Order: sequence, then C-alpha cells, then structure tokens
Amino acid sequence: MGKKNIAYIIIGIVTVGAILWVQYSKPKELNWFPSYVTHHKIPFGTKIFTDILQRKSNNAKEVNIPPFQFLNNRDSIGGTYFFANNNISFGEAELNKLLAWTSNGNNLFIASNFFEKQLLDTLHLETDILYGDKGLEHTFQYQFVNQKLKAKGVFPFKKDYKTSYFSKIDTIETTILAVVDNNSDSNTIIKKNVNVVAQSFGKGKIILCAFPKSLTNYFILNNNNKDYTANLLSYINTNKPIYIDTHYKSGKKFYSSPMYIFLNNKELRWAYYIVLIGALLYIIFEGKRKQRAVPVIPSLKNQTLAFTRTIANMYFEKGEQKQILQHRIAYFLDYIRNHFYLSTHKIESDFYSNLASRSNHTEEEIITLFKFIKRLESNQNILDEDIVKLNSSIEKFKAKANGK
Repeated sequence: MGKKNIAYIIIGIVTVGAILWVQYSKPKELNWFPSYVTHHKIPFGTKIFTDILQRKSNNAKEVNIPPFQFLNNRDSIGGTYFFANNNISFGEAELNKLLAWTSNGNNLFIASNFFEKQLLDTLHLETDILYGDKGLEHTFQYQFVNQKLKAKGVFPFKKDYKTSYFSKIDTIETTILAVVDNNSDSNTIIKKNVNVVAQSFGKGKIILCAFPKSLTNYFILNNNNKDYTANLLSYINTNKPIYIDTHYKSGKKFYSSPMYIFLNNKELRWAYYIVLIGALLYIIFEGKRKQRAVPVIPSLKNQTLAFTRTIANMYFEKGEQKQILQHRIAYFLDYIRNHFYLSTHKIESDFYSNLASRSNHTEEEIITLFKFIKRLESNQNILDEDIVKLNSSIEKFKAKANGK
C-alpha cells in the first residue's frame, strides 16, 4: 500500500472521528410530544403532577385498565376518577357507565383539548378553538374566576398557537372555574373565554378542563404556573380515593422494543453506531481481501452428433445398410407429418399435390423423390452410394421447403 493511500485512510478516520465527536457532544433534543403519561419526565408528561397528587392524597392510585372494566361490578369504588390527555373519547357504553357512577355521589375530572359530542350534549356545552394573534410565538393568559384564587394573578403560557374553550354553557347548571384570553400583549384578561367548568350531576360532580397542558411537567415548572395547577387541584376532594387513569394516554406507558435501551441512552446509542460502522468497514476491506475466486464451470456439450456417429458406425460395421435406409425414410416421413401436417399412410396423387403446395416444390419433384424412395425400398442390396444419394435428396428437399 502506497503512502498516498495511507494518507487517505488516516484523513478518513480522522473525519469520521470528528463527526462522531460533534454528534456525541450535541445537547440532547427535548421530546415535546404531548404524551401525558404519568411516569414520563419529558416536558409534556405528567410525572410531577402525579407525584404531587399522590403526596397530597394517600388514597391516590393509578388505573391502567379501561373505565368500563374498572367500574364493572364494583359498587365499593368511590371518590374522584381523574383523566388527562390530549383527546379522550370513551364511547357510548363506557361514558354511560362513568356518568352513572358519578351520579351516585362521585366526582369525574376530565382534562382534555377535545371532548366527545355525547358528553357535551349531556351537559349542554359546546366547545371552540381560540387562536393566537401572533402565530407560533403567541402567549395565552389563564386565570381563575374565584376571588381567592384570582388574587394569585394571571398565568401565561406560550407553547401553543391555539387552545380550546367552552363557547356555549348552561349558565344555570354550570359553574365557571377559569377563563383564558389570547391577549399576548398584557398580563390582564380582557375577553373571558371559559376553559374550566364544573357541573353537578346527580349526587356527584363533573369538572371539565380544556387546558390539559396545565398538568404537564413543563407548565408546572415554568415560572409560578404551579399555583395554577394547585388551584385546579383545590376543586378535588383529596380525602377520598383518587383514581388516576393511565389507559387513555397519547404516549406509550412502556417500551416493548429491546432496542429502546440502546437508542434512548446517548452512550449506548453511539456505542451501537460505532459497532455498526466497524462491521461495515470489516465487510468492505476484509471481505474483499479474503474472497475466494468463483470457479468457471463449463457448459454441457451437445453429444447428439457424437451419439449419431456411434450408432451409424455400428450399422456400417455390421453391413446393415438396409436398416439404415429404413430408418432414414422413417425419419423423413415423420418430418413430413410434423412440419406439413400430412398423413403418410397413403402416398398417392392427393398426397403429392398437397405436399408440393406446402413445401415450395413442384408436383413433379415430389413424385420423382418418392419414386426414388420406393425403388430403394424394393431393392434388397443397398449400396453406400444409395444411402448417400437418398440423404442428399432429402436434405435438398428440406432446404427448398425452408426457402433456402
């Protein structure tokens, strides 16, 4: 290997090493996916909120099965059923089961950007979308209505360009708990768009929050927003059991792929990449160096001609020219049957004319050829010259029939 090639290899190794070092040194990108999973520490997970709720209430526990299955045939379950996700849709049977459970004196808390139509119709509510006036950099202002909670001020949030609110409510049955405004230029609420409501339902109560990100890690840790979450929790009776739903979540509760451990850890991920790169380099260089030559296998030769010569020599050595003649005539008649589709059972005038018209011959030429064949068949002593002449006549017939 020349010095020039060695220099190229060194430059390549240094370049790859520099790229790996730059990639390894980059700060880990944040995952902004709104998972709402109770043990996720990403910005829009609910790990902090769940820990606060469990510290606040000794009876708080997570429920990882559907509500229909959890509440089925369990009359002893009572307290608050807590749901938080980007979108929650129960279905008719499950929603009826939840509403029946709530009407028995329990509380239902749902924090979601979107609510199913059946639930909204039951509570005589309608929702709409409130958009910001400054695109993706917009800041929404959130505030509670209760005077004691309102004194804690307005809570800004700038990670949304839209938010949900209740555009129509039943003012007789519904209690407004919090409002939102898209006025990003000041810290005051000008237009009060309702985003948290409470409504009595039978002997129980239903609380709907159209701002589920108020329960996420990012919101709680940003400025004094933890007070907003605390105000929200003040409407939950922590002396009774709290059932935290973990079934209706946008994110995965656990990762089943064995590669997740490698790809989620920066050190293991890059160790895995280096192994792959090393294996690729080994295949390129070592595989090329030690590859065996592919042997050349000659194609099979056509032994038909040699076999024909062997059989012919056997007949000639035994002096059986008559048998050779009969075989040659039989092959010729078989040729006529297969190529011109004529029967050779009766060779007469119709046969001559049909064969002449199909083989590009005159009828006289066909008659002359078959008279010669009949004469040879009638002779008992066949000479080598007769066989050669017959073969020559047949080959001339085939050549003219093929247009040559």
